[in-house]
Amino acid sequence: MPRFAKETPLPMSRQADPLANKLVLLFGGDGFVGTHVAQELLARGARLRIASRHVERAFRLKPLAALGQVQFVRADITLTQHHAALVAGVDGVVNLVGAFAGDLDRLHVKAPAALAAAAQAAGVGAFVQVSANGADPESRVDYARTKAEGETAVLAAFPRATILRPSVIFGPDDRFVNLFAGLIAHVPVLPVFAPEARLQPVFVDDVAAAVGNALADPARLGGKTYEVVGPEVLTMLGLNEKIAAAQGRKRLFAPLPDAIAGLIAALPGTPISRDQLALLRAGNVSQGLPGLKALGLAARPLSLFLDRWLVRYREHGRFGEKAAG
Repeated sequence: MPRFAKETPLPMSRQADPLANKLVLLFGGDGFVGTHVAQELLARGARLRIASRHVERAFRLKPLAALGQVQFVRADITLTQHHAALVAGVDGVVNLVGAFAGDLDRLHVKAPAALAAAAQAAGVGAFVQVSANGADPESRVDYARTKAEGETAVLAAFPRATILRPSVIFGPDDRFVNLFAGLIAHVPVLPVFAPEARLQPVFVDDVAAAVGNALADPARLGGKTYEVVGPEVLTMLGLNEKIAAAQGRKRLFAPLPDAIAGLIAALPGTPISRDQLALLRAGNVSQGLPGLKALGLAARPLSLFLDRWLVRYREHGRFGEKAAG
């Protein structure tokens, strides 16, 4: 791995935040959540070392940073021999890497544990592991099982780590609300998988702020697990109905029986896999752990944003009739 150049310290006027001038390694900073976390940390005066296999996707963050405030490193979290170089000189580490397919034991358990061990050996002050609400070591779904095992492995290597378990994350550029919004805009009849499944979607900027607060106060928030969920509980059917209403469209929704949904999910090229369907059926709501309030935040509901965000999906866009709230 190459040596990393020193970044230019920020002006004194931006040093009031505990994160000001702190160097944070952000693994997975190129994705949907990662770019929002990066913006939160940059706004708080942190310096970033963004690491990703496709780090060029994060280049759009350059205009948001001061000169020398961010550096980009092409790195693969599973190549653990590079971890020591990546954590050298950093004050905090955030791991956002996750996937639904592939070698999940390596990606969710072994690699994060090695990164946490490298951070511990380097004397890093804070480590934030972004896991998933519903992580369960007894789950038959590899994603949920390995996420839970990853939490345990990270805490064993870095006992002061903060574990964040976000629910389904929404935002103006997400692949969740926008997926359904696009379908509803073009399909008059829409099948609904697991229509009664209960979700507690959380705003991406609330997730980003949770990461920032955990990094800023590891003495108080470290060594603990927090669920990061929104204030509203919605069913999948209810969510689709809200999206249609925000578009000003009347749509017919067809709840799918479990047997038919399972057959569709087993087919290649469908919008949902069998594991994702199993996770959806299990629901994604609060498990009673400390949440955003314990992290010093007030969760914002999806309904606060939906009408404004979905203007582009309405007939005639912003020139069409305003949807009823």
